[in-house]
Amino acid sequence: MTAMNLEDFISSYIPVPVCVINQKGKIICAGEKIGEVFLYDDIVDSDIFAITGIRASELYDAAEEKTHPILKRNEKKFKLICHRVSQDSDGNLAILFDDVTNLEELKAKYNNEKICIAKIQIDNYDELISNTQVEYRISLPNEIDKIIRRWAEKIDASINRMGDDSYLATFEQQYLNNLILSKFDILDEVRSIETAADFPVSLSIGVGAGGRTPVQTEEYADAALDLALGRGGDQAVLKRNIKIDYFGGKLQTVEKRNKGKSRIVGHALRQLIDQSKKIFIMGHANPDMDCFGASLGIQRLCAICEREPYIVIDNYKEPLQAIFKQAKDSDNYRFISSEKAKTLADGDSLVMIMDTHRPSMVQCPELLEICERKVIIDHHRRVEDFIENPVLAYMESYASSTSELVAEILQYMTGKKALTKLEAEALLAGITVDTNGFTVKTGVRTFEAAAWLRRKGADPTEVSRFFQEEKESFMIKANALADAISHENGIMTAICKQKHSDEQVICAQVADQLLTLKGTKASFVAGINNEGKTVVSARSLGEVNVQVIMEKFNGGGHLTTAAAQVDISPEEIICEILKVMEEK
Repeated sequence: MTAMNLEDFISSYIPVPVCVINQKGKIICAGEKIGEVFLYDDIVDSDIFAITGIRASELYDAAEEKTHPILKRNEKKFKLICHRVSQDSDGNLAILFDDVTNLEELKAKYNNEKICIAKIQIDNYDELISNTQVEYRISLPNEIDKIIRRWAEKIDASINRMGDDSYLATFEQQYLNNLILSKFDILDEVRSIETAADFPVSLSIGVGAGGRTPVQTEEYADAALDLALGRGGDQAVLKRNIKIDYFGGKLQTVEKRNKGKSRIVGHALRQLIDQSKKIFIMGHANPDMDCFGASLGIQRLCAICEREPYIVIDNYKEPLQAIFKQAKDSDNYRFISSEKAKTLADGDSLVMIMDTHRPSMVQCPELLEICERKVIIDHHRRVEDFIENPVLAYMESYASSTSELVAEILQYMTGKKALTKLEAEALLAGITVDTNGFTVKTGVRTFEAAAWLRRKGADPTEVSRFFQEEKESFMIKANALADAISHENGIMTAICKQKHSDEQVICAQVADQLLTLKGTKASFVAGINNEGKTVVSARSLGEVNVQVIMEKFNGGGHLTTAAAQVDISPEEIICEILKVMEEK
């Protein structure tokens, strides 16, 4: 078919705007209705990219893949339907412009009017009220209530109070972008409330959006609220199908003074242990002192119940060498490899996971599939990647360490069967490491746990020997500190240039040291381990939420302590972190 014959055909028989291009993107003919798209008819010999902004190659790809690019033109939207005139490799391409303006407006209206559900909870409500003077115990909840209702009014939300400390809000999706742009500023407004006892006021908000049904949207809201609470509160979590966004998280998690939960968890654990013939204890891969100390502590709880658990451990970091050797030489513990654990475990076995709740990080992920009953004890802020269906999850992000949580449980369980000296020292060492020598993330309960361990025989001098290091790692840290760089807004960065098997620990220690420098608000240190992976440690004094920053690189942690492992060089990850900091 000649170009003239083709033009006659499309003009006479195709009732929608249409044109034909060659592979170079030149328009060789167009139908009479093409002016509905471009407001002029004379587009022959024009370049398709010049008048649409869409390359010819993209249009040919659309024809092959049966996709339909959208062109916005003259306040209208056109769906481009592309079809080869011939199947020759150099064949021309016919482009039909289907006016979908009304359809797109209808779709936008439908999406805007879809229901979003927000579940709001006042954090630590009981502690908040108990720490409030009697004369303010009515006015304070009323003040919070007014703020929440004003916020609901701004987004035209229906708001219902579901209890003393919880609300349910429903609103249209068209208001969601405003909430995102404002970064849920209601969190800041509530946080600014001053109480007589200087007890922080904060909210946890879970928002569900984009569900196929209202029921699914509410499920998203429930999951989002669980994440917000599990991460320590004072934040909003937005869940849209698989996409999750985090906002806020500026406060340290408030320490809970009531230890009743520890007692309840302890009794629940005892029941689960009594019902289990085979018990496995494992932490994260390459366990640190906190993970190992918590494992020995839970082993003692099993021993009280006259059970002999298996402790699953394959590799460990250098700082564990001294204490692990003591534990292994004592013959009181049954250490086994992941491979051995997989052969011994069955569906009725109980697996107890220490110091992590991410299935990808545990020592033996296969054990999670084999054992139907799982217990999690962890002090990290919850992330989306969570071990499914645990029978018991004791996660308290206010705690300094998992060792602190385990020590509290043991206080109610040991009775006359006290901890061994090694177990007490292992738990104390775990607390010491995660608090950087009781300088960060310490509460009253942290010191109470340490005091109890001291009474049970833990010798601080012996504990300090666990932390003695080799000259090699000392020199790596010294060189990294000497070459550290100071940036704007109180940010310090450093790179550990020599590889080391315990690179993560070394980076963490350097980051801790940098934080002691005057004017430093946050520190980021990167290095390469023996496996060729780049590890990065982040620390802050609380003004900068390093957890959120590390989560952007598939890491995690706490507001003031976080880490990640990436596939790019230390120099590149430091640059990426600085870019994220500039955006904030």
